[in-house]
Amino acid sequence: MSKHSTFFIGLDLGDKYSHLTVLDQDGEVIEETRLPTSPASFRRKFATFAPSRVAIEVGTHSRWSSHLIRELGHEVLVANPRKLRAIYHNPRKGDRVDAETLARLARLDPRLLAPIYHRSAQAQADLAVIHSRDALVRSRTMLINTMRGMVKSSGGRLPSCSAESFTSKAASAIPEPLQPALLPILDTIAALTQEIFARDRHIETLCQESYPETCQLRGISGVGPLTALAYVLTLEDPQRFPKSRQVGPALGLVPRRDQSGDHEPQLHITKTGDTYLRRLLVNCAHYILGPFGPDCDLRRWGLQLAERGGKNAKKRAVVGVARKLAVLLHHLWKTGENYDPFFQSGQPAQETVAASADA
Repeated sequence: MSKHSTFFIGLDLGDKYSHLTVLDQDGEVIEETRLPTSPASFRRKFATFAPSRVAIEVGTHSRWSSHLIRELGHEVLVANPRKLRAIYHNPRKGDRVDAETLARLARLDPRLLAPIYHRSAQAQADLAVIHSRDALVRSRTMLINTMRGMVKSSGGRLPSCSAESFTSKAASAIPEPLQPALLPILDTIAALTQEIFARDRHIETLCQESYPETCQLRGISGVGPLTALAYVLTLEDPQRFPKSRQVGPALGLVPRRDQSGDHEPQLHITKTGDTYLRRLLVNCAHYILGPFGPDCDLRRWGLQLAERGGKNAKKRAVVGVARKLAVLLHHLWKTGENYDPFFQSGQPAQETVAASADA
């Protein structure tokens, strides 16, 4: 659309007010203004422009504003903040300067902004169910750890158990002097557990009724409804990635690079993309490589990687399995194929079971 763009607009979004800079085809500033950060204000302003290219930075207001501006006939680029060193390292950084920088980058080459993809409103609403469950789980974990720490500091100890059974097993082990302080917390933990169960039922319903493709992804051992639904809702469209191997870098599961001549140190993963989905994939990788993980090509590959030794070999194996799992999930989703745990080795599952039994 760049050849047909009348203007190039940089919009620096603020919580109350946003700064806007408009460039013409020659890169000359023809307008600078400030307007309230509200749908009504944006609609009035952008309705006055001919089809233009608008660059904004991802943030709290970028989702609704990008959809609104796009509905008015403009091309919208939501810039990845990790790629905007020209803004963050500017010694004269300011809202007006940031807006002009966004406009000039949009005019020069949109790829410099590394634009991100905002999911639909329905996908975002369904994903909120998953994130609310995560918030409940983290709150429950914090309260359980608080209770354990208080009891331990008084010379006692609460029994080891799962979070789901904590309220029933810990009640009788709370020292009497601490009961007035801890019993209300125990009631809160019980209420949180019930809410988490309710979210789990809701997630299962969404998988079956709204996102049946998740059932195919759950064929992989270790991938449950939570991970499958989070994966589908986060990526939303499998066609976003022409090749499945592109999903790994998009989720930050590949090492960073800092190559200069013959010097290329081993660095940690990039950790770009969705943090929560990356955490879920890593948890699945722990299960696949753990004592309860069933035999499959993915487990064999990860165990071989861990056996190479060296510093942090097991951690690299977990991250490697998580990356391969992300690629495999996308391949199954995009092609509609059924999961074959021994596709690469060509060894049927029943032959593996028989071989292990003979051993």
